Parts: sequence; structure tokens; C-alpha cells
Amino acid sequence: MSTQRIEAAANSGQIGIVHLGLGAFHRAHQAVYLERYRQRSGDGEWGVCSANLRASVELVDSLKAEGYRYHVAEYADSETLTLREIGVIEETLFSGRDGSNRWGRDRDALLARMASPATRIVTLTVTEKGYFLNPASGELRLEDPMVAGDIASPQEPRTAPGLLVEALARRHASGVAPFTVLCCDNMPHNGARTRKAVVTLAQQRSAALAEWIDTQVAFPSSMVDRIVPAMTDADFERLAALGVDDPNAVVGEAFSQWVVEDHFPAGRPAWEADGVEMVADVAPFETMKLRMLNGSHSLLAYLGALDGIETVYDAINQPALRALLRRYMLEEAAPTLEMPEGTDLEAYADSLLARFTNDSLRHRLQQIAMDGSQKLPQRWLGGALERTRAGLASPCTALGVAAWIRYTAGHDLNGQTYPVDDPMAKRFAELHHAHGNAPSALINAFLALDDVVPPALAASQPFADAVLAAYRTLSTDGLSGALAALANE
Repeated sequence: MSTQRIEAAANSGQIGIVHLGLGAFHRAHQAVYLERYRQRSGDGEWGVCSANLRASVELVDSLKAEGYRYHVAEYADSETLTLREIGVIEETLFSGRDGSNRWGRDRDALLARMASPATRIVTLTVTEKGYFLNPASGELRLEDPMVAGDIASPQEPRTAPGLLVEALARRHASGVAPFTVLCCDNMPHNGARTRKAVVTLAQQRSAALAEWIDTQVAFPSSMVDRIVPAMTDADFERLAALGVDDPNAVVGEAFSQWVVEDHFPAGRPAWEADGVEMVADVAPFETMKLRMLNGSHSLLAYLGALDGIETVYDAINQPALRALLRRYMLEEAAPTLEMPEGTDLEAYADSLLARFTNDSLRHRLQQIAMDGSQKLPQRWLGGALERTRAGLASPCTALGVAAWIRYTAGHDLNGQTYPVDDPMAKRFAELHHAHGNAPSALINAFLALDDVVPPALAASQPFADAVLAAYRTLSTDGLSGALAALANE
């Protein structure tokens, strides 16, 4: 194996960024860009305080025990590896629920850090469900117990929007200028959506505070792209063979992209020299990535998982699935995009297929299949609605929706069971219990979930008929039969 080792992490510096969502993606993406910036520039003002809001207090404490340093292994393929030591994280905090069902061990410290004048940017990777927005309408779910709890006890927030509101309220009260809020999650118009969540929650507390946030706080959008699978025992073993004994290491592909809307009134790192693309409008790039890359991943996830396929690599090496993805990207996703002149979407599609064949990444389909109710509106359904309004069919998307519905039954086509990890899993189980023996009623019930499926798309009889036909074919003829039927259309 060809292994390149990047120089050790730079010296410690001042915390200027607070990050909510201390997961593998943050450590393998944003933190890497900031580490590269610090090593190149010597600027120590943009160290990071990273906080976990849900599970894994162990990760928070493990990073602290290791001096906040960890390794990122970047694989171009199984034979080409770059190892980086990352040290830009200066502090880790936990504001979630611990094993004793107590909330907010480090919440006061986190809020104090966010309220500090030294903090000029707050970034987030809390997944789509972490904003508590209705995935179809984009409205804040005020009835959600977590959101309701933040409304009742705003000084003791449990959600990311609640933490942002409380920290901004403290800055407003003390006359400190607001920080910039930079969402790094896979949502269309993620800056605007984050603003919607925060301002709506602030309105429940104070109209004046909500107006100040709406008019004074910057919420730039961003697009992030890097495949970062969950770590496995095999990953740790591979690193140990290279002399890296690091319980906090993460593995990702060599490719990485970060496109950011350039609106930072409180200042920002000059990170464009380190690969960050600063643009006036992120929207075309984020929609392209959501519909082509993420949409393709979801197709593989639901169809592959139903057939017992475990990883992206295993799925993409099946010719029929690879052909499905290319057809979906070029015939259904790409025509819905409005890209800057010179963008070659066919080349982009081919580059994605090549990235999926990276044999060093064991990206599990079950991981990608998580939280489908939150992901599919922006990955599939928005594009399908545009095509429906234009009188065009979306057979690949219809097959994907059928596979998603079948996946939520909790067992694959071979009878193997698995947990359905989704905020709406209980509702899905109820629908399968009520309509499991009546495919037409089941499909109609799922399409009627208007907090997932746009009502105008659900009202399209041709789309509903296509989903039902695909569901029946999957159920009777399996994955190979459904792919063959689609190929013959």
C-alpha cells in the first residue's frame, strides 16, 4: 500500500468556532479543512469547540483523553492512503442525555462558549432530523416533545435550534454581536431552513429577539461532500497495521468538497486557499449533489438492503444496479437542475459512479437508509414533483419509493429482519400492520404522509400507479425482476 503521512497537527490556538454534532463526518470534513488552513497560515484564531447533542458521551471524553488529537485516513482506493493528524479541535463537550437519563452535562459550558465574543461562527452537522422541521413543508414542528421542551424551558435547551436561540439571546442581552450560523447538513437551502427553525423557535420566546435574529444573524448555505462510512473493526485493524492506535480515528474517501455562501459579517478563516469554494449562491451545487449523489445513494440503500446486499461497493458492482443509477442521474435528476454554464452533468454522474466503486470504503447500506422520511423529500420527491408537473414520468424514482416503503416493513425480501431507524418508524409500522396485505392501500397510505410526500406528487395518479406497480414487482419477482422490468420500459 502507498501511504502518505501528513505532518502532525498544528499547535493549539484560540477557539473561534463552535460546532454542534461531533460525529465522524465533521471530524473527516470541516475539521480537516480547518486543520489544513491552520497549518498553512499559522492563524490560531479558528480553533473549534465541538459538542455532541445526542449519543456518544464516550467520544467526547475519549477525544479529551487523547488531547483532542485524532487521525483521518483518506483512501483513494485500497492501495492508496493518506494519513492526517487533526488537532484543530480544542475542546469537546456533551449536551445530550447520558446513561442515567440526565440531560446537559456540559450544557452550561457550551452555552457560555457560544455566547463568548470570541466565538464568531457556529457550524452544525446534526442530520436533517436535528432541525425538527417538517421535511415536506419546512415548518418547525412545534408539537415535537423536544421542541415543546425548549419552549417551556428555553434556558435549558435540548435541541440544536434551542441552543442557538439561547446563546443568541445571551449575546443580544449583553450587547455582543451575533455569530454566523453555518449549516453543513444535507438539506436544500440549508441556511434558510436553519434560519426558519431558529427564528420560529425564538418567536415563541420573544418577538423582539426573533426580529433581531432574523435581521442581524447571517445564515449562509453550504454544500458538503465526502463519503465517510461508520468505522468498523476492520478499519481499526487496517490502521493498527500501519502503527495507528487511535480509538477516535475516522476513515473517508480521498475526494472532498465544501462549497460555502460567502456571508460572514463576524469574519471567517481565509480557507479558500485550502480548497473551500466560496460562492455567491450555493443552491445549484447543493441541489445537484442532493439529487444525483445522495439520491443515488438512497436508491442503492433501499433496493440493495432489500436484497441482502451490505455495502455500496457490493451494490455498485452489480451491473443492473449500476445501470439504474446512471439512468436515474441522467434521465431523471439532471434534467431538473439549473447549473452554471459549463457544468458537465454526465461527467459528474460518471465521477460519482467511480467514487462508489472505491474498494477501500465499506459504506453500509443500512447506514445510508437511516432517516428516509427526512431525506427523501429533497433527494427524490422534489425532482419527481417537477417532472410530474411537466408531464414527465419518473420510473426510477417510483421504484425507489416502492423500495423505501417495502424497506420500512423491517424485513428484507429474504425474510431477514433489521431495525428501521427513522423518526417516523412507529407510524410506518402501524401502516404496515393495517395495510400489509393490501398493496394498493399501503401505497396510498404512505403517499398520503404529507409531512414526507408533497401532496401534489401524491395526487398524481400516474406516479402512484408506477409506485404500486414497482412495489408489486419487487414483492413477487424480487430485485432482479424489478430491475429487469424497469430496463424494459
